[in-house]
Amino acid sequence: MAKKKGRVFSGARPTGRQHLGNYLGAIQNYVALQDDYDCVYCIVDIHALTTVETTGDLKQNTVEMALDWLAAGIRPEESILFIQSHVPQVMELHTILSMVTPLGKLTDLPTFKEKIRQQPENVNYGLVGYPVLMTADIVLYKTDVVPVGIDQAPHIEFAREIVRSFNYRYHTKALIEPQVKHTAVLKVLGIDGKEKMSKSLNNHIELAAAPEETKARVLEMVTDPARVKRSDPGDPDICNVYTMHKIFSPQTDIDMVNVECRRAGIGCVDCKTLLAKNLNHHLEPFRAKRAGLAAKPTYVQEVLNDGANRARVIADQTMQEVREALQLP
Repeated sequence: MAKKKGRVFSGARPTGRQHLGNYLGAIQNYVALQDDYDCVYCIVDIHALTTVETTGDLKQNTVEMALDWLAAGIRPEESILFIQSHVPQVMELHTILSMVTPLGKLTDLPTFKEKIRQQPENVNYGLVGYPVLMTADIVLYKTDVVPVGIDQAPHIEFAREIVRSFNYRYHTKALIEPQVKHTAVLKVLGIDGKEKMSKSLNNHIELAAAPEETKARVLEMVTDPARVKRSDPGDPDICNVYTMHKIFSPQTDIDMVNVECRRAGIGCVDCKTLLAKNLNHHLEPFRAKRAGLAAKPTYVQEVLNDGANRARVIADQTMQEVREALQLP
């Protein structure tokens, strides 16, 4: 077995069943990284508390997300998959790192300003300190590499600044500065063809949806707005349905749609019906594996418990080094 290149960490908030945007933007990358890195993947339930006001769905959302990740190919015998709050050391490290983090830098971050715009009635302390907790997540597990899109790279640079401040102030090398691994994060449009696929906008297609539900959602997809009548030629290059064909359909179908749409040889309903067929075929193995895992009542919890146990071993070692650096009485 080839030697791994280092340790990867990534986390996501427990939003429940995952959709195509989650899969194309993150999950398939999580799966691929396992071949080259020791991977630590975290469902960040504490982060979720900064924006949610009710937590009744948090447990089930966590289970649903874990099922989707596992069905997509996360290998728990190799990778660590766990729930953030099940390793409480992260909260201790978050508190310690907050002592070397200037408040002004936190409030200047574009992501914080955006959250203020999104939830002006719920600007809480946790929201301000979100990047510090994120840093604690990363460095607690001696992370070498964090996979992010280019737009997220400033978050990792901020984490690196916090690490440098801590190590300099306490004359230590206990914490590792994480490196950025740029990933090709696709912007997956929703069925409205305008906005990024999102549950909150109800423009998503769930990975685990039944085939008939998937087909119904695909048939709702917006196509070329200039193509009003069946006899009008279309432009696949500006059609989100064609974009999805290029991901989920065989090349023969892609080529056919590219030609026939432009000369009105195929209608939008026919085009979308073909996409639904190919998408459902692509997702068949995922759905079968997911159903098998879901049929084991204790499986997901066992995976998450085992992941937390393995994560705590790493966390304990890191915190021992951190406490020694602090010289706390």
